[in-house]
Formats: sequence, C-alpha cells, structure tokens
Amino acid sequence: MVLPYWPLFLVASMFMILNAIFDGVSLSMLVPIADKILGGKSIQFPYQLPSFLSRIVASVNSMDRALLLHCIGIFVLVLYSIKAIVEFGYKYLMSDIAQRIIRDLRSKIYAKLQELPMSFYSRYRAGDLIARITSDVGVIQHAISYGISELVYQGGQVLVFSIIIFMIDWQLAIWLLVVLPLVAIPVSRIGRMVKKLTHKSQSRVADINSLLYETISGAKIVKAFCAEEYEKNRFIFRNQDYYRLTMKRIAKEVLISPLMEVFSALLAVAMLWYGGGLVLSGKLSFGVFALFLASLLSIVRPVKRLSRIHLFYQQAIAAVERIYEILEAEPEVKSVLSPKPFSFTKEVRFHDVWFKYEQDWVLKGVSFAIPKGKVVALVGFSGSGKSTIASLLLRLYDPQKGKITIDGIDIRNFSLKDLREHIGWVSQDTILFNDTIANNVAYGRPGVNDKKIRWACRIAHIDEFVSSLPEGYDSHLADLGSNLSGGQRQRLAIARAIVKDPPLLVLDEATSHLDLKSEKEVQDALAEAMKGRTVLVIAHRLSTIKSADIILVLHEGQIIESGTHDELLAQKGFYHNLCRIQGEMGREI
Repeated sequence: MVLPYWPLFLVASMFMILNAIFDGVSLSMLVPIADKILGGKSIQFPYQLPSFLSRIVASVNSMDRALLLHCIGIFVLVLYSIKAIVEFGYKYLMSDIAQRIIRDLRSKIYAKLQELPMSFYSRYRAGDLIARITSDVGVIQHAISYGISELVYQGGQVLVFSIIIFMIDWQLAIWLLVVLPLVAIPVSRIGRMVKKLTHKSQSRVADINSLLYETISGAKIVKAFCAEEYEKNRFIFRNQDYYRLTMKRIAKEVLISPLMEVFSALLAVAMLWYGGGLVLSGKLSFGVFALFLASLLSIVRPVKRLSRIHLFYQQAIAAVERIYEILEAEPEVKSVLSPKPFSFTKEVRFHDVWFKYEQDWVLKGVSFAIPKGKVVALVGFSGSGKSTIASLLLRLYDPQKGKITIDGIDIRNFSLKDLREHIGWVSQDTILFNDTIANNVAYGRPGVNDKKIRWACRIAHIDEFVSSLPEGYDSHLADLGSNLSGGQRQRLAIARAIVKDPPLLVLDEATSHLDLKSEKEVQDALAEAMKGRTVLVIAHRLSTIKSADIILVLHEGQIIESGTHDELLAQKGFYHNLCRIQGEMGREI
C-alpha cells in the first residue's frame, strides 16, 4: 500500500531517522554535563574509542567548564529547533501518506463493489460491506499513520542507542541484543489473539451497521408495529456484544505494558549492579555510566512501543483480510474481452434456460421469444420466476444452463454496458437517490440535456407535477424519494428508464405497490412509454397485460401456457383459473 508513495515515505523515513539520531545526541550530552561541567572530572570510557571520537572526548576534556556550558546551551537550542522541524515533517508526511492510501483504498473497494454481480450482494449484508469500507479502513489508517512511523522512528532509536551502548561496552551490548528478542515470544502470542478478536469485533461492527441500516430505512415499519422497544433491546444486545469483545482485545493489548515494565526493571537493576561496580572501581566515569544506563532504558522504551505496534499490525492484518475478500472477489458476470456490436432488429430469445440462486431451480428449461416491436407479458404466482427472467435479460445474473440471444447472438458476447444501455428497466422496488429530480431522471446518462429529461417526464406523465414545484427539476429528493408519493416515484422511475430511448423496455411489476388512483396514472404513463418499443411486461394486473401480443404463463419455473388474452381464456386452463380467482376477490389479475 505504501509502495506507490515511496518518495514521500523515503523523505519521511529520513526525517524519522534524523529525529532518532538527535535523541541520541541530546542524551549523549549527559556525559560532558555530568563529568566535566558538574563534576570537574575528565570523561572516561572502559574501552578504546575510535580515533575521531577519542579526539572529540579529548577536546571536551581540555575545554574550560564555563565555555563548555555556554557551548552546550547554544547547541541544545539549535538541536531542538532542527529536531522540532524534522519531527513535524515526518508526522505530517506520514499522515499524508496514510490519507492518500485510505483514499485510494476506499475508491478501490467502492469501484470493485460496482463491478460485482447481484449474487455477491445476496451473500453479504449491506451493513457488513459498509463496515469494511469505513471501520476496517479506519483500522488500516491508524496502522499506517501511527504504526509505520513508529516502526521506523522507534527502530531508528533502537539502532542509535545500540551504537552508543556498543561504544561504551561492546561485550555487554552483545549480551543485551541476545536477551531483548526474547520479549518477542509473549508479544507474538498476544498478537495472534488480538488478530482473532479483531476479526470478531469487526464482524460485530457489521452487525451494528446492518441493524442501523435496517431500522433507519425501515423506520415507518418500526413505528407502525410499535417495535421501538424491541429494536432498542436488539441494539443494546449487539452493542454489548461488541463492547465485550473489544474489552477482551484491550485486555490483551494492555498486558504488553506491564510485562515490558517488569522486564525493564530487571534489566535496569542488572545494569545498575554491573555499571555501578565499574564506576566504584574507577574504570568508568559517572557521566559515561549515566549515558549507558539512559541509553539502555532508551532502547527498552522503543522496544516496548514496537511491541504495541505489532498489536496494531495484527488488527490491521485482520482488517486487510476482510477488505481483500471484496477486492479479490471474482465477478461471475463479466464483459467479454472482444464484444460484438449490439444490434436488435429481429427478436430476443430464451433457449432452454435453467437458473437457481442457491439449491433449488427457479427456472427449469424456459424457452420463448420476444419479437421486435411486440409486447410480451409474463404472469404467474409470486416465486414462479418472473422477475428472475428480467434479471437474466439484464445480465444481473447468468443462467447455469441454456442461453439468451438477441438476433441470434448470445448476450454474453455483448459488453455489459452496451447491453444495459439498450434496455430500459422499471422495477417493482423503486429506488431514487438523494439528489435532484433532474439527476435522478438522467441517472447513468450524465450528458443528457434538460430538453430530453423533460421529454421523458412528459411521456411518464410527471412533467406537470415537477414543474409545479418551487425549484422544479432542481428540487432535491429525500433518501429513496420518501418525500414523494408512490405513484410519483414510479413515474419518475419510468422517465428514468425511457430517457435513453431504449429499443427494449422491461417492466417488472411496475404497478404492484400502488393504489387504484396512482395505478391509473402509472398505467397511462406506461402505455405512452410502450409505444413503438419491444416490451417485456411482468405484472399481476389484467389492465396491464390484456392487450399484450403474447402472454406467457409461468408456474414453478416453467412456461405452461402461452397466447393472447382471449386465446388463454378460451383454453380454460391455468390462466383462466387465475383470472377467475382474482376476479372473485374483487380485483383484476
């Protein structure tokens, strides 16, 4: 994730390492302050230093104490001024890198979600997908902005202070480098537990998001059924479950700190005994010993932070795994690499089509044709497979057996975009977006001009209503168009379907949820929209389908009857019985 921004990361890393070096330099000033200025003694090391360091120590030992005090004071001011600039630089750059990565990652996830077929959405809850693009990405952001910067900075500090310790007593330094990695054993075990708990807690976030999505979008149902207390209790239960898992994870995380404190204390006491003996024997000056002890503790501190960073990365890895479930998902419905140009001059034909969502077959060997310029209607009980046929024609799914052709060409040989641009679709579930009316009608076709939008709305019998609004076509709709009536929403959906002037129109139970008045308005709009087009109508109402050129009767996934309205009534079969039953209920089919 960081690789595309390696120049920025390289600069940030240089700043972090410089900052760690400045920490080492500032700590090293303990030696001349303690030995020369305060104690009046020369600086002494137990081993021979490299020649350049020996010359520096000799110069300091020969300096006047008052002059050395002034020099160190000026040096401290300059050093910390540069250190402040460097620290600001790396923190700002690492935050910028993190924000860039999260921006790219969110865009990549969202783009992938747009490519995935409907079968993917049937396997995942909306709240779960939202959690992955918000909560999981937030975990990764923290791991990048804080984790990577700490990894480099604290790693730099370990390196700098290890060098200082090596210069003071290389034998002891080697022993320390053998002991310190032992801390990784409990940290690694705790990290694995944190990763598992993060997986579970992120799943609970998805549960909460799903519940919020359902209850907010379904607020009318909640209130109509007096289910407020029930939903409150459901939320409290899920929230408590998330709290419980989070606290289990936190308990593992905070365990690292006391473990490291005990380890640090043991190490400090051991070094105090060893170094104190060297000072008392005169082999080591107090300032050098203070530097050694401070450097040792300065190594333990970044090691302690690095152990916490390991836990952050375990959480981030859990989040990344959930995100890559989306990014690595293979779309089952794909555009062909070399698509054929779309043409529709003869017919749409289903050839022995079989389809199932899960276990049971929804369609079983369905074959029929939709001749160009004709209106073909599908009728049948709910669950007989009518809407599935519309979904297959749009390639929201692909059949497991058989094929669908347009003018003899399998629709899988057209590009998805080309196929869908030539089909207008009005579904039984009207989805409108929180945007202007004009943008809702022109949805998916940003280049459509106002004249064509109004033309489509006139055909859909909605232009007069929209024009009467204070802001007209610039009026904003609420979520899902909830500030419109059912008939108004449906007529806007019809306008949206026909604004691209499609040769093929699919009407999927477009009047099923409307009252009689709204139904009449929508029926008039549909009649106007169907003129001169090839239409596949899925409906329950006789008024919608009785004038169809061909009526297909679907039952349990199979076409059992076909013909005109009059021909099917004359057969006195399933269709006749369906009309009679619904007629006895006081309404049309």
